[in-house]
Amino acid sequence: MERSGTYVFESEYLLKSIDLSSNDLTGEVPKEIGYLLGLVSLNLSRNYFRGEIPSDIGNLSSLEFLDLSRNHFSGKIPSTLSKIDRLAMLDLSNNSLIGRIPWGRQLQTFDASSFEGNLGLCGEQLNKSCPGDETTVKPQEPAIHGEDDNSVFYEALYMSLGLGFFAGFWSLLGPMLLWQAWRNAYLRFLNRLTDNILVMVELKIAKCHMCLK
Repeated sequence: MERSGTYVFESEYLLKSIDLSSNDLTGEVPKEIGYLLGLVSLNLSRNYFRGEIPSDIGNLSSLEFLDLSRNHFSGKIPSTLSKIDRLAMLDLSNNSLIGRIPWGRQLQTFDASSFEGNLGLCGEQLNKSCPGDETTVKPQEPAIHGEDDNSVFYEALYMSLGLGFFAGFWSLLGPMLLWQAWRNAYLRFLNRLTDNILVMVELKIAKCHMCLK
């Protein structure tokens, strides 16, 4: 018995590949397939297998190739598949799988072709949101009370400066622009101011010449 048991244990690692594709097989895949720990390639495509994908397949840590496409598998994709780090090829297309595609470092490397043909599947790989997914909205940060006070103060300041400039401009230049008498008086004042400045400059120049002599 012990010898027989030892043989069975070792045989679990001897089988490396199973290809039963296109054989019109029916029924469910037995969970005991998870005991074949040395399995590298498993191809059950193009049959009539039904039921859920056995979660025990996640125990096949040496598995590199898994093709379960074109069957009648239903239910969710077992999350244990994300544990198979060596998995390089995965095809679960054209079944009746539902739910969210499990997240995992290895599963994220497969594109939509590995999952298409399953109308009930959703997830990032299919660019299809799942029921219950919500768009995260960044909450608005509450305004700081001090900043509000400063903004109100500066708004009032700029408004008062603008009104003051407007009032001063029209109080000084408005009459000159509107009434000719005021405009003429202002021009005469500018002429006299200019003449006085010129006279003062000439006197300064004359004094400088006298000092030089």
